[in-house]
Amino acid sequence: MSAKTNAETHESGPLERLYRVQGLDQELDRLHGEEGHISDELRAARTEQGQINNRLEDTEIELEKVDRQIRRLELDLSSSNEQVARNRAEQERNATNAKLQSQFESVILQLSERVSDYEESLAPLYVQQTALRERASGLRGEHKALRPALSSLEGADEARVLELRAQGEGARQERAGLIGNLEPRLVKEYEMIRRGKKGIGIVSYTAGRCQGCGVMLPVNIQQRAASGSLPPVKCPSCGRILIKLAI
Repeated sequence: MSAKTNAETHESGPLERLYRVQGLDQELDRLHGEEGHISDELRAARTEQGQINNRLEDTEIELEKVDRQIRRLELDLSSSNEQVARNRAEQERNATNAKLQSQFESVILQLSERVSDYEESLAPLYVQQTALRERASGLRGEHKALRPALSSLEGADEARVLELRAQGEGARQERAGLIGNLEPRLVKEYEMIRRGKKGIGIVSYTAGRCQGCGVMLPVNIQQRAASGSLPPVKCPSCGRILIKLAI
């Protein structure tokens, strides 16, 4: 802070300094608000990335479901094939007459039909599995292709935010200096009012009207506010601190 600014800080009254604090707060609020104003390109890229991620997640969930079905059916198919092979081996060893041959053939036929059912159930699942894997691979490719452009846009936005914060550094330093020369109770009161009154905690009045809410102030309120003494005078309508500014 310059020597001139320091001198002005000490020469001005507490409400004038508080009014300056509010001006700095409004500027910092503006800069903070601008931080959230991302470019249309970045917003579109983030949206696209989110959509790809959602589609990929849905695809992978569906793929996992199909994989589980396939694993279960493959186990059943393998078990049935083993039973067919085992019964055929027993048929060769133990079917010593026509009746036993017929019994083994009946069991083998039932098991073979079960094998066919499993194979028929697996065929469309293999097709679906392949399609889902291809879809997932394609979505990962889209995500990878988008990454460089998105990274560049994110980097530019980060630089923009840092620049905005750098712009506010002088205001933050000046505010800290002003606050250091004000009563803590006054600062706390101002900040409480400001939080509840859309960022405006102290206002001037012109032609007897509060510039915060527009109400016509009683003469005695105007006279007390004009003195600039503490505790501060507040608007009886909106509750903001009043200050009489020099014209």
